[in-house]
Amino acid sequence: MSLRDQIESDLIAAMKAREEVKLSTLRMLKSAIGAFEVSGKQKVEATEEDVLSILKREVKKRKESIRQFQEGGRQDLVEIEQAELDVLEKYLPDVMSEEEVKRVVVSTVAEMGATGLSDMGKVMGVVMGKLGGQADGGMVKQLVQSVLGN
Repeated sequence: MSLRDQIESDLIAAMKAREEVKLSTLRMLKSAIGAFEVSGKQKVEATEEDVLSILKREVKKRKESIRQFQEGGRQDLVEIEQAELDVLEKYLPDVMSEEEVKRVVVSTVAEMGATGLSDMGKVMGVVMGKLGGQADGGMVKQLVQSVLGN
């Protein structure tokens, strides 16, 4: 079952179970996918990668909102955003551990023959392609910098 089909199925189940937070969050996600599909000159069908990208963008928005609301002392809004984040994170692929990512970084640097921080952009592109969204970009950046800096 595709990610989009899973979201649609869970949306219907949330309607039947009257789970308000899950229902509103999945409706928002479905709306974001629909907006993506009609945003260009022609209507396109969102691929699995597109849906995953939209999902990651929405997760990132929630994390940023939580941070800002915490700084502003708005715990009531933090709880709402956290509930939405919990729903969205269930659809993300499993995240690789830091050790697993470091192995990929080290092997990629060796394969490419990268020698310094000047090669960071090339290495980042290849590593992120290999990981396929299973690792946080910030963590990957730090690991690449540490490996290339040595």
